[in-house]
Amino acid sequence: MANSGKGTFQPDSDVHISYSDQQKINKFARLNAKADDIKDELKVKQNDMKNLEEAVEELSLADEAEKIPYLIGEVFVCQTLEDTLKSLEDTKAKKENEIRELEEKCEDLKSQMSELKAHLYGKFGSHINLENEED
Repeated sequence: MANSGKGTFQPDSDVHISYSDQQKINKFARLNAKADDIKDELKVKQNDMKNLEEAVEELSLADEAEKIPYLIGEVFVCQTLEDTLKSLEDTKAKKENEIRELEEKCEDLKSQMSELKAHLYGKFGSHINLENEED
């Protein structure tokens, strides 16, 4: 009974992982985890930005003479409409900078990961899987 080997699992004993290769695999895993954390943080900041934009839209309907409660830290401060809009614009500018910084960090991590991926796939080929399940 001849078996061509198709469809059967044959563990490859010729794949050797050196210490430096293991370090690269570990570094890739750390970078990947950090990138996931940054993506989650980015989603939160983008949601905050959307909420700020909606607040500005809602305030366009407010009365000029009305005092608007604005949260600063843990305290609400009543401000004029003009001061509240300025505060919201300042907060939006800060949030935009935070989002931009996170996007830059994410791109830097992706660049490092692609270098590691190229090296590891070049060495191990199909014996290693570095793809995210969601990608």
